[in-house]
Amino acid sequence: MFDHGYELLHDRTNIRGVRPITEKEYSVGGCTALLDAVGKTINKISTSQKFVCESQRFDKVMFVIITDGMENSSKEFDHGKVKEMIETQKKEHDWEFIFLGANIDAVSTAAKIGIMANRAANYHADSQGTKMNFNVISEAVSCLRQNSTIAEDWKAEIDADFESRDVKERKK
Repeated sequence: MFDHGYELLHDRTNIRGVRPITEKEYSVGGCTALLDAVGKTINKISTSQKFVCESQRFDKVMFVIITDGMENSSKEFDHGKVKEMIETQKKEHDWEFIFLGANIDAVSTAAKIGIMANRAANYHADSQGTKMNFNVISEAVSCLRQNSTIAEDWKAEIDADFESRDVKERKK
């Protein structure tokens, strides 16, 4: 989780042991250290993949970035460095990267860090849009686990929701 800083809530914890996030763990900040959060997390996962015994190594890594704001406070990483890191992991280890952004142009923001348009989506940062994100990502994870790939239309539901509600907002 990140705002002006970066906080790791869970580290390779079995999902059965993870409780829902409450207001105690999650609070809205004013800044977005997006690049620092992405860079540090890539380093953490990459390092753990290198040093864990082979039987415990992940067969596939899916990296999902969800943000409701524009990068404005990273200190350790810049767009170029994060893009290089993402491209390396995609090329050398076949990692999957997905970028979901609200209140920004998600496709152009994702492109700055090496994530293709077919792996980026805009969403509405409200309960409906956020719930939809998690449902769609759950389906994408299942698809990746079953087929070793993500369906080309993985984001169709998010795109349709964003576009339909965006049109309604512009008509007001």
